[in-house]
Amino acid sequence: MKRAYLICPVRGHSPSESEPYVVWLEGRGWDVYWPHRDTNQEYPVGLEICMQNREAIERADCIFLIFDPSSSGSLFDLGMAFALEKPLVILDAPPPDPGVKSFTVMIRAWQEATAEWEDRV
Repeated sequence: MKRAYLICPVRGHSPSESEPYVVWLEGRGWDVYWPHRDTNQEYPVGLEICMQNREAIERADCIFLIFDPSSSGSLFDLGMAFALEKPLVILDAPPPDPGVKSFTVMIRAWQEATAEWEDRV
């Protein structure tokens, strides 16, 4: 089975915002690691949360992204996924500002560099 890690905002966000994407991916045969459901969010310090997510990112065949630039946890997970050279598929992200260097532009370039994964979804 194909393993996916879904990077999405957790803190301050309802699981109902990202759950439809999980259902959609699982319906296409992906074993989805979803931090809302699969990471113990009860730790008072984020280190354990980040370690659990890193292990799941390491196991993932592909990273799927619901991007909220204000989510520091998502940015941290993206950094780990990038360092581990994981392919990226953006499910939802704000449009980039043309001609402006930004994180949104970078993630779109990363997705393009690993575009063969989009055909496998």
